[in-house]
Amino acid sequence: MTTPLHIIFAGTPAFAIPSLEALATSPAFSVDLVITQPDKPVGRKGNITPPPVKIVAERLGIPVLQPQDINADTGNEELGTRNCDYLVVVAYGQLLKAPLLALPNVAAVNLHASLLPRWRGASPIQQAILAGDAITGVTVQRMVQKLDAGPVLAQQSTNIEPRETYRELHDRLAVIGADLLVQALSRELSPAEQSENGVTVCKKLSRASGLIDPEMMTAQEIDRHVRALNPWPGVTLPLGNDASLKILATDLQPAAGGVALPCKENTTLYLLFVQVPGGKPTTGEEWERGRKR
Repeated sequence: MTTPLHIIFAGTPAFAIPSLEALATSPAFSVDLVITQPDKPVGRKGNITPPPVKIVAERLGIPVLQPQDINADTGNEELGTRNCDYLVVVAYGQLLKAPLLALPNVAAVNLHASLLPRWRGASPIQQAILAGDAITGVTVQRMVQKLDAGPVLAQQSTNIEPRETYRELHDRLAVIGADLLVQALSRELSPAEQSENGVTVCKKLSRASGLIDPEMMTAQEIDRHVRALNPWPGVTLPLGNDASLKILATDLQPAAGGVALPCKENTTLYLLFVQVPGGKPTTGEEWERGRKR
């Protein structure tokens, strides 16, 4: 019987869960430790909540480490005593420095939600939709100290459907990535250096990323924002006099419950579902009737 490869897994959000589950349930691997971000307050009540990966790791019976700073000496004590073949990073949330990258016997690898070198950085799924990309995918790369610039070990592409949202694409890529990760680590690594041609970089999203202006943006551009940026940071339409409207769902064609929004270049966007601050989601028509009253 083949001895399983020993893995330390670092990940935090829901995107990393299929990868963790795939590695932990494969007889080819032994996930000995999971590293994730500390528990944090969530929601208006500030309830202390564990990261999604921690919940799954505990269900699988895997020890969990939650350092404030994974690169700090105090956070490395437990890591330094563990013998691992691979350090696998999937949406962990901190950059790893050289001592950690040198820890595994074989390699430190990362699953990234784009076809590198396109969309290196923190928001590749959202940026692919915002840019109107027809194709995206996932990349397994050997980690280096430069962000998302390591040699490619495996890639898998997929079409972005015309009306696909961030949530839908996120969930598909998480599953595709988990399968690709298991395949890549199950065979001898054949790294291929990334080309510096075609490099694009995406930054971490902020609330300002979701502000829209119909006078400066076409219906297609705003529609891509709505599909890419819900649920966070969300899309906000300023209405003047400090009023605003959250745009939850849109279409480029007339649809039941929708209200027309004139946009740049004589294009029209149809607001299907919206929400005023402090209110509940409503259809565009319901919001328009209430506004007129």
